[in-house]
Amino acid sequence: MDVLLAEDDLETAGFVADGLRVLGHNVTHATTGDAALKAATDGSFDAVILDRMLPGIEGLEVLRELRARSNRVPVLVLTALGGISDRVDGLDAGADDYLVKPFAMVELAARLNALARRSSAADAVTRFEVGDIVLDLLRREVTRAGRPVLLQPREFALLEQLMRHAGRIVTRAMFLERVWGFHFDPQTNIVESHLSRLRTKLREGFADDPIETIRGSGYRIRVDG
Repeated sequence: MDVLLAEDDLETAGFVADGLRVLGHNVTHATTGDAALKAATDGSFDAVILDRMLPGIEGLEVLRELRARSNRVPVLVLTALGGISDRVDGLDAGADDYLVKPFAMVELAARLNALARRSSAADAVTRFEVGDIVLDLLRREVTRAGRPVLLQPREFALLEQLMRHAGRIVTRAMFLERVWGFHFDPQTNIVESHLSRLRTKLREGFADDPIETIRGSGYRIRVDG
């Protein structure tokens, strides 16, 4: 696996890079946000390990800029900021996973492997069409009846999960794990608020809501449009 490590603390960077190289991974090290953004943009990496508190461009700004450029490289945020709001901010910015320092190298390696598997599985299908809605993973575009629908990264990811499971119920727990990377319930309305914005955007100019709320169970996209 080719990994970009964006970490300004040289001791931490050395520990992580040495551990990953022992496991057979190739590691490119960047010490600033500017260098990390350039490397991630110019290079081809299987994953990025991104510290939040980088000199220059802050880590989450690097992440937001990558997602704005439709760069879908899996990103694991590695940081000392471990509060619930910090995790939510990181995942909302486009992170695929979030690991708090101090950490065990074996867990970091396992999370990277999980991201790689998830990315490989997601790449198998690049276009979904349900009813009059089309989602293109490569172009990061959504249309409804041919009209473009502009979505934020988390809204796009929510719709992707609904379309991957077309005709089936997607639970709140599934959204939390697959869109935000939470393996627990943070006791916030993060899913509901993002779904509300997604539904508003999909309904603009249309009479019907393509997303059904299945009371007590979850949500489902209408397969008949």
